[in-house]
Amino acid sequence: MKTITIGTRGSSLALAQTELVRSALRAVSPGVEIRVRTIHTTGDILSEAPLDAIGGKGVFVKDIEQHLLDGRIDIAVHSLKDMQALLPEGLTISAYLKREDPRDMLFSEEGYTLETLPKGARVGTSSMRRRCQIRSLRPDLAITHIRGNVPTRLKKVGQGFDAVILAAAGVIRLNLPLGIASPLGVALDTQTMIPSPGQGIIAVESRRDDARLAEALRHLDHADTRLCAEAERSFLGTLGQDCRLPAGAYASLCDEGISILGCLGTSDEKNLCTLSMTGKTSEVGRLLAERLRKMISGGGES
Repeated sequence: MKTITIGTRGSSLALAQTELVRSALRAVSPGVEIRVRTIHTTGDILSEAPLDAIGGKGVFVKDIEQHLLDGRIDIAVHSLKDMQALLPEGLTISAYLKREDPRDMLFSEEGYTLETLPKGARVGTSSMRRRCQIRSLRPDLAITHIRGNVPTRLKKVGQGFDAVILAAAGVIRLNLPLGIASPLGVALDTQTMIPSPGQGIIAVESRRDDARLAEALRHLDHADTRLCAEAERSFLGTLGQDCRLPAGAYASLCDEGISILGCLGTSDEKNLCTLSMTGKTSEVGRLLAERLRKMISGGGES
């Protein structure tokens, strides 16, 4: 194995995450040339359209996966939260890097928390999950669609938006200041704002039959992160590949095995159910999703 070609999106965050994978591969495969190929995805091309109108977060992944299936790249680097629950046949997630901060962050010029934002404040987010949870907690806020990469969205604070919500992991990986310069970032705890399944995790995807890479990628895999990721993906998969409902899940390890907190909302984002469960294996994610689906279809609210 003389070369490894990594496929990735071309955003600053995607490239920063790819560099983390490339550095890790260099450490376990010295002497191997590691190349990076940037791929323009449908999500990048339709950068102003709401995600739920163009196919959900999978639009950031499908084009890269096709390059992987065609053999034009050897591995793909993704934010796990962008990946759909069902992978194309022949592909697998070979490694999960150690999870970064899974929380969402609220950025504003005044350092507001979600609770202290003024009534009527304009909050930018493109996520159904975030919108539904905000409406449940603060129905008096004005939630407005916003797209763009992390720096672009941060620049919009004070430029038509009182606050924007971003994943903490992306801001950290870009080495952007947290709570030092305007806008000020305040982390939202996972009980207040349940993250997207897989949030904060970098996934390395490869062809299932590519044995030459298996050993190197095995060294990149973080066991505890894998356990939590698989529980969250079990939750996501149970809701369905084409689920268009606002949903969040966050798993962590505990004495009993895996503890997972989840939420599921209605398509109009007016009702939200939350629940936590504990189990020995990733199947706890499936059980949680099934229970929440019954709760939300029955009109239950928590």
